[in-house]
Amino acid sequence: MERTRLLVRNLDLSVTREELRGLFSNYGEVRRVKINEGGSALVLMSSESEAEGAKEALDLSDFRGRVLRVYEARPYRSGVYRSS
Repeated sequence: MERTRLLVRNLDLSVTREELRGLFSNYGEVRRVKINEGGSALVLMSSESEAEGAKEALDLSDFRGRVLRVYEARPYRSGVYRSS
């Protein structure tokens, strides 16, 4: 399985896709950002090494006054992503 999807939790509810794209693009090419209800998002990076670099750098970091949690996203059978 390709490990390029990241699940981001504890986001401010008003964060935008553009803000997340800007934050994660510091670590590589961001292919897609999808914001979910409840302060979480999926970020698709272009490579496993970029995803790992972003995860290591941003997990437990402060973004807009909130401490982010960044996990490798793994799909449930239903297609909904969860943290690994």
